[in-house]
Amino acid sequence: MTQSQNRITQRGPLLDEHGQLAQRGYATSCILDYDPNTVKLLPFSWMNRLRLKEWDYYGTTTEDFFFSCCLANIGYMGLVFAYFVDFKTRQVIEKTLPTPFGFGCSLPKSSETGDIHFNHFGVKMDFLRREGRRELHVEWKRFHEGRTLKADLELEQPEGKNAIVMVTPIREKHFYYNHKINCMLTQGTVALGEDRRDLTHETAQTTLDWGRGVWEYGTFWNWANASGRLPDGRVLGLNLGKGFGDLSFASENTFYLDGEMHKLGWLELHYDDSNYMKPWTFKTDDDRLNLVLEPFVDRPTFVNLGFAKAEGHQMFGKYSGTLVTNEGETLEIENLIGWAEEHVARW
Repeated sequence: MTQSQNRITQRGPLLDEHGQLAQRGYATSCILDYDPNTVKLLPFSWMNRLRLKEWDYYGTTTEDFFFSCCLANIGYMGLVFAYFVDFKTRQVIEKTLPTPFGFGCSLPKSSETGDIHFNHFGVKMDFLRREGRRELHVEWKRFHEGRTLKADLELEQPEGKNAIVMVTPIREKHFYYNHKINCMLTQGTVALGEDRRDLTHETAQTTLDWGRGVWEYGTFWNWANASGRLPDGRVLGLNLGKGFGDLSFASENTFYLDGEMHKLGWLELHYDDSNYMKPWTFKTDDDRLNLVLEPFVDRPTFVNLGFAKAEGHQMFGKYSGTLVTNEGETLEIENLIGWAEEHVARW
């Protein structure tokens, strides 16, 4: 039988007066207050700022394509990026803009309040939080072959929507505070030059990966995610992860059925790192998840800046297998589009 997980229900600060996590485990909303000024890893505040890693990452899934946009501040550098994956042609179009010392990449302390604005070097991104929804506006000139990337999306997020929030210790004063929201019904447009794609609530869903923390210099993680609908029309979302920090307090493994969270145990994941296109298998120790991902696109990432390196493979494909709900219903999953990734970084 799977071990118990610590659910956080008491509001308070994320870090105590010593700069250590006040609580550890998982929650269903961001009830702990994050303040980067309370990080006490290094003796001077400006030094701590350089060790912080912060990002707001959005990924929108449809049957035909995937679109992502992100603003990140990893202390000594800001990263602004977007990419488009065409599932029919298997083409991956991606562009990244680095900025020194996080220039222009100021991110809010909360995942539920505050807007983000970036407007530099021909790139404009606005991530807006409104009552019951989020808005994404992206305009990137000369994104690919002289064409402008333009996206205007509205994401439905009803008030009180449950999502997985992880408070994970990484050594004594390192930590990761993470809020992932699945299945935000999405409408709007994504266009690359004259190639315009229209999205509706029936065809598109978006995931938010909101992260704040102080990581070790060398890190590794796996993350898997999917959003879609069952044949009967019910909205289904999936979030799985492992590989970073001390996960003995809780797992981030969950799935969502029409907005209800179904919490899972710890993950067993198998894949061939000599050929990422081979099937990936997923199983939780509570026997409530048994899935296989058949990849059809590899989005590789290779970055080498000397002091900072990253290598990753984000595998897009189709999930098939079974899930078991809190009530004991077995869901037969067939060809659910999603992704799984391996990421190794020295940052």
